[in-house]
Amino acid sequence: MFGYIAAVLMGVVLGAIGGGGSILTVPILVYLFGQEATEATAYSLLIVGLTATYGAYSYFRKGLIDFKAAIIFAIPSIIAVYLTRAYLMPAIPEVLFTTPFELTRNALIMVSFSMLMLLSAFMMLTRDNNKMSHANKGQRPLLIMLEGAVVGVATGVLGAGGGFLIIPALVIFMGMEMKKAVAASLLIISLKSLIGFTGDLQAGFQVDWLFVLKLIVCTTLGMTIAAKIASNVDGTKLQKGFGVFTLIIAAFILIKELI
Repeated sequence: MFGYIAAVLMGVVLGAIGGGGSILTVPILVYLFGQEATEATAYSLLIVGLTATYGAYSYFRKGLIDFKAAIIFAIPSIIAVYLTRAYLMPAIPEVLFTTPFELTRNALIMVSFSMLMLLSAFMMLTRDNNKMSHANKGQRPLLIMLEGAVVGVATGVLGAGGGFLIIPALVIFMGMEMKKAVAASLLIISLKSLIGFTGDLQAGFQVDWLFVLKLIVCTTLGMTIAAKIASNVDGTKLQKGFGVFTLIIAAFILIKELI
């Protein structure tokens, strides 16, 4: 029950700020549903992809999606995430080494995930995206494509959509205003997560579709709630609050995996 409630929260965060919610999905699946980390990253791609699709459609109806910027970022990101899920992840052994201590693939994924969450928290707490959008109006498509590829690899390994990295890139390098950056982020997350998941299917992953359906209902409910929250709550306050929450979850994962 706590897992499904947390899935609603994930949908709220993803819908309200265009990123960050997906970084909650793997911890939810691992710690509240008891899944292995590798399996959780696969489900995360599917669930986040479908949820982001719903959110992107809502923004599309409002005419807020900049398709050109989204495509520039999405193409290298999609290629990177597909190759990572189809070929890199299956090639990583279950146990990486046993001396001086044992390091398993699942432990490596969760520790790496906590590091990514710490980065996310830092960016959420220190960056004012609205000010950045006014301060820098230049477009740097090559940097956007490079970050797209990097985020694609991170998405493939950790199952996180990477919205907290996508949005600052769109704002800083493309001079995009915050609402349009959120819209483009959801479209990018949708495309690369779902296409990345096809790499899991190619690698033989078996999907529990009933489980996925239950989670999608919860995350979609969260997205619907987010649509109301976003119009009534200051975006900067929401962003800072999520940063603090992410910091707490990252600390929990590190303590659980390392101690």
